[in-house]
Amino acid sequence: MTATAPRTPPPGLTVRPATPDDAAAVCALLNEIDVWEIGRADTDLTEVQAELKHPEADLENDSWLLFDGGRLIAYGLLWDDSGGERIDMDHYTLPGRLPGALYLYDLMEARAAERAAANGASRAVVHLHLNAAPTMDLHALRARGWRTVRRYHVLHRPLSAATDRLPAPPPGVTLRSCRTEPDRRSAHALLQESFADHFGFQPRTYEQWLGDIDAEHADWSLVWIAHLRGLGDVAALRTHNARPSMAWISSLGVLPKARGNGLGSHLLRHAFGHYAALGRHRIGLGVDTDNSSGAPALYERHGMTLDFAVDAWELIRDTGTRAGNRGQAHGVVNGQ
Repeated sequence: MTATAPRTPPPGLTVRPATPDDAAAVCALLNEIDVWEIGRADTDLTEVQAELKHPEADLENDSWLLFDGGRLIAYGLLWDDSGGERIDMDHYTLPGRLPGALYLYDLMEARAAERAAANGASRAVVHLHLNAAPTMDLHALRARGWRTVRRYHVLHRPLSAATDRLPAPPPGVTLRSCRTEPDRRSAHALLQESFADHFGFQPRTYEQWLGDIDAEHADWSLVWIAHLRGLGDVAALRTHNARPSMAWISSLGVLPKARGNGLGSHLLRHAFGHYAALGRHRIGLGVDTDNSSGAPALYERHGMTLDFAVDAWELIRDTGTRAGNRGQAHGVVNGQ
């Protein structure tokens, strides 16, 4: 059945699309939810501003702000990176607001089916990430047909300028930051290839990737490429310094042909040393617990421990559209 959204919100609630000017209000809401879920506010305004410029999200139709009077109580954003049946969304709600949260799910699920149908897909495969102990009522979520398909761990580690120093590179390895356009293109290509076989991977063109990371405001001195003598550029490390509570490793990718040369360890320790020298006291990253490249064990060997867990949820909805050539050509990436 095709999802059908209700015409009106629950009594006392109103909904409207988000605009870029709403970034500060959305950031405040997400930080309030952060406190409930992980015990601290940890969302930076620049992250929200980047989300509201997502290249595959039309804010007028793919974003929602839910209000109780003048109080913002929930926020949703939906985007289509696949051009096929896979649709992604974010949904955040304050605790104790189940009727409003479910109304937002009604709207978002219906829109996901609409976007997948526009791609020629016969179904929408919708993905959502939630804290393992979220403000959302999980019984109500499962009752809608959602199921967990993956778990991710956010790991963290304390930093000390006295002990975390920039490491000497392995033999034949040199690092450089991405200060030039050719280096940025190289970093993009390296990360795309390194993560191509990961769960949920969506290929991104260089231009899409720049939009994803809000390249206009990115600090490219915090993105590094590893060059291995005889093989060329083989690994990339993308980090940022925007999170309030810690420095953040967004992506660490090593090409399969270069694994086993200590590059992952070197890049990780380079990030530790760099941010310790900047005066940061903690660093973190997210990792798929079923990652087949050995990344979780690598991070644990270097002293990273669990901060909190995040689950990937999936919902499958018929669109009422018979899949045509476009839906077949642009279907789910890696079978997801």
